[in-house]
Amino acid sequence: MARSNSPTITSGRFRGRRLVVPSGQITRPTRSLVRQALFDMMGPAIVGARVLDLYSGSGALGLEALSRGADHVTFVERHRRALAALKTNIATCGPDRGDYALLAMDAIQWQPAGDQPIDVVQADPPFALIHTLPEALEQRGVLADDALLVFHAPAERAAVDVGPGWILDRTRSYGRSSVHVFFRA
Repeated sequence: MARSNSPTITSGRFRGRRLVVPSGQITRPTRSLVRQALFDMMGPAIVGARVLDLYSGSGALGLEALSRGADHVTFVERHRRALAALKTNIATCGPDRGDYALLAMDAIQWQPAGDQPIDVVQADPPFALIHTLPEALEQRGVLADDALLVFHAPAERAAVDVGPGWILDRTRSYGRSSVHVFFRA
């Protein structure tokens, strides 16, 4: 199940925990360097946040958020092998049961379980869905007024347009991948 270059949690209470990722091409694990930079860009916005981690894969982004002080992370992943890795990684890090929810479903089908607003949405979707996901989230009416939307995309995509209502705050490229942080207009 694990690849030889398994990522580790870069900071916070789970720092140094090695994560497993499923073999093959079913996930694109976010490298530790990229996660470190991403969370440095978000800064204190992650502390106390309610996070939605769509297309969670191994859960590295959501676990990093919990490690750095997020109040709650909802992991959404549908692929069987990715879910197995995610469950292993949750057990390895050992967050309190009330700190997270794990949903085995397609991210587009996700529906909120309560009325708590989402502060940060992290998504590493199939690239064809980048443009449809923000609208789907807006229709559910669960995003906080000051919500952040964080997308991963290939570096060759100079700009990611997620539609009206979102303003690009920052873009950083790291090798073949890039990270885009948006805030609500």
